[in-house]
Amino acid sequence: MSTRHVLLGLLAAGPRHGYGLKRQYDAHFPQARPLAYGQVYTTLQRLVRDGLAAIAGTDSDGGPERTLYRSTSEGTRELARWAHKVTAPAPFVANEIFAKVLVAILRSADAQTPSNGEGADASSYLLAQHAAHMKRIGELRALSTAPGADLSTVLAAEYALAHLEADVGWMDTLATRVDALAAEISESA
Repeated sequence: MSTRHVLLGLLAAGPRHGYGLKRQYDAHFPQARPLAYGQVYTTLQRLVRDGLAAIAGTDSDGGPERTLYRSTSEGTRELARWAHKVTAPAPFVANEIFAKVLVAILRSADAQTPSNGEGADASSYLLAQHAAHMKRIGELRALSTAPGADLSTVLAAEYALAHLEADVGWMDTLATRVDALAAEISESA
């Protein structure tokens, strides 16, 4: 996710100070990677430097004086370009689950005696990971259907659900093939 574009998007509603942008980010992207205040201010400085944002004045609102930032016309055009550009699907997927399963299959294929219990590592891992995914799917379903759930939470939960359900499908398919894959690797080595 592009922090600069997200902040430009939040500035599109009108001038904001860094603290307010951070609060809006947290409210609208509750499931995203946390954004540190320092990252907000550093990004705002870069947006100003690049002509995509400008300082709109200051606001104290009864507290310390804060610098207000606004999007420039170039910032608005940049946001529109970013929002309309299709994101290329990832060419390959390599995450920790994939890596652990592959390593477990390779270890079982390298075992001197396939019946020594080593082949169960990948199967056992898949079962445990499947259970963890199913638990998280249940939590996200409850979150996405909770009365009064805000739009950001619902969209983030549904996006995560789609990915977790795809992972579960992959795990289910792979679970039926683990021993055969290990045997194929052993024979080809």
